[in-house]
Amino acid sequence: MLETKVTEISGVGPALVEKLAELNIYTVEDLLFTFPSRYDNHEVSPLSTLVHEQKATIVGTVANQAVVTFYGRKKSKLTVPIRVENVIVKGIMFNRAFAKKHLQEGETVTLTGKWDQYRQQLTVEHYHLGEKTEEDSIQPIYLIRQVFKSSQFKKIIKQALAQYSDQINEILPMAYLKTYKLFSRAFAVHQMHFPTDFEHLKQAKRRIVYEEILLFQLKMQALRKYHRERTIGTAHHFDKDKIAYFIRRLPFKLTEAQHKVLTEIHDDMVSPYRMHRLLQGDVGSGKTAVAAIALYSAVLSGKQGAIMVPTEILAEQHHHSLAAMFNQLARVELLTGSIKGKKRKDRLAALHNGDINIIVGTHALIQDEVNFKQLGLVVVDEQHRFGVNQRKVLREKGVAPDVLFMTATPIPRTLAITSYGDMDVSTIDQMPIGRKPIETFWVKDSMMPRLISFIEKEVAKGHQGYVITPLIEESDKLDIQNAVDLYQQLDMTFAGKLKVDLLHGRLSNDEKDQVMKSFARNETQLLVATTVVEVGVNVPNATVMMIYDAERFGLSQLHQLRGRVGRGDAQSYCILIADPKGEIGKERMRIMTETTNGFELAEHDLKLRGPGDFFGSKQSGLPSFKVADLVQDYRALETARKDAQLIINDDKLEQDPSYAGLKKFIDQVLDRHIQGFD
Repeated sequence: MLETKVTEISGVGPALVEKLAELNIYTVEDLLFTFPSRYDNHEVSPLSTLVHEQKATIVGTVANQAVVTFYGRKKSKLTVPIRVENVIVKGIMFNRAFAKKHLQEGETVTLTGKWDQYRQQLTVEHYHLGEKTEEDSIQPIYLIRQVFKSSQFKKIIKQALAQYSDQINEILPMAYLKTYKLFSRAFAVHQMHFPTDFEHLKQAKRRIVYEEILLFQLKMQALRKYHRERTIGTAHHFDKDKIAYFIRRLPFKLTEAQHKVLTEIHDDMVSPYRMHRLLQGDVGSGKTAVAAIALYSAVLSGKQGAIMVPTEILAEQHHHSLAAMFNQLARVELLTGSIKGKKRKDRLAALHNGDINIIVGTHALIQDEVNFKQLGLVVVDEQHRFGVNQRKVLREKGVAPDVLFMTATPIPRTLAITSYGDMDVSTIDQMPIGRKPIETFWVKDSMMPRLISFIEKEVAKGHQGYVITPLIEESDKLDIQNAVDLYQQLDMTFAGKLKVDLLHGRLSNDEKDQVMKSFARNETQLLVATTVVEVGVNVPNATVMMIYDAERFGLSQLHQLRGRVGRGDAQSYCILIADPKGEIGKERMRIMTETTNGFELAEHDLKLRGPGDFFGSKQSGLPSFKVADLVQDYRALETARKDAQLIINDDKLEQDPSYAGLKKFIDQVLDRHIQGFD
């Protein structure tokens, strides 16, 4: 059994058990599935192809006896002449005087080390008597944190495979092995540790990658099904003609993408199961309109709706736009921390007795005193800005209400599949007809005088602008000082011509709201800010977004900032002031000027930064795969997701004996989840 303790492996005594525990290896399975992090290629190369100061492997014969010289305290240098392709090359080894007896004249030897082209010598890391086989030329490298010597760790794995390889039971149905031409599980594990050649290693990795991703997808699909079947929600009943009338009343025409996601949301709402759906769409793609239609559907079904947003000013804007949409059709009210006294008391009473159909608010909605008559739909805007517990409290204000999360941060498909695998995802991937693309330019700081003139011209037309400064070295103090310095410079530059204001993270919520309200009313024409404006107020009059040190931002964040403008009828501009030194920084700037599609940018960002940095180091929920890579293995991810859906939806785990291995895995997952361990 692979669950056997490592103490059962021959030659593994108490000292080795302690060392293995430092690597979180306690069972045979832990050990065998601790795969190499990479593989060094020790293929033999001709002398003519060797690169100076690069690692190389050569084969030759010892031309003469090795010479050892001693220096310092117990230090030695061994020099051995090697004939390679009729050329004499020097092999240098430090502190390995014992090798002299191995390197006899005429002996064939394979050497690996750093090549010095000018001295025609190799500083040897490894040597091997005789010619290297292809198996020898692939050297697995393990992340073993200097707990073990590599050779010692490989010896333990070799012994474990000798004792237990016949107990590495196949987990995939034979049909999948045949369809995808996959190695058996046992053979793949063996090849991962001791590859026969590079082709075998490639196929072993392909097998392990598919298995890892399939198991993860099965886990997510099974948990989704488990919750869906045990969470009976509200089956909404509404008049579709009235919904159609509401849509016709809107001052714009819905895009095909909006119609598509609306159908998905309505299908959830009429089902007896609770909706648990993420609606993602680019800035300005029309998520709020879709949410409004969903809220009206709940109202027509005799239920109440709630929409929770992260800031008061955003709540006020949502309230204003929804009140206009629902004119005479439903009562829409606002609830924030600023609403106090009798007004608040009356509003809470109206909500409790059902007079209010839709409530828009901030964290104020999750206070104990807030009670609904019959909450049927919860919409959480910019859901990543709220904690899990905050979202949960609002959901529990009703009896299993449907929940729609919204985000304007485009998530690459590969990350959406993994990080939101237990949630249905709807995507608005189309912008409203007639919206003008934001023109984006990348300039150097030397162009500042021209940029000042450009801002003055835009303000003269009645427009406004943002100037963004980055967070520097993760320091609030430096961040604020940077913003303050820039604000003071621009305030002096534009003195008497336009009003400049400042917004940063150290301001209180009331101060932030006041600054944003002044900007929204055009009492301030230019707003100098840190990234606190990334998600926030809608100011259709703002046409200029200028970003200092733009190379310090990721593509997705730059796109979010750019999305603060371009919300009105006028042409808008995004100006990136940057002087990136590295190629990645230059590539970011180039991509930003070439596309305004948030999903394309998110895919680029994922490739440039990797999945961990895309969400930020604190993001939880991303799976930690041993071998699979979310960026490189996206095709396997798509395939495994479809296979997992088919397996779960067709009940193959229960009905087909060939799925016994996968069923055992899922049963363990659900048991852990039910007991609260997962």
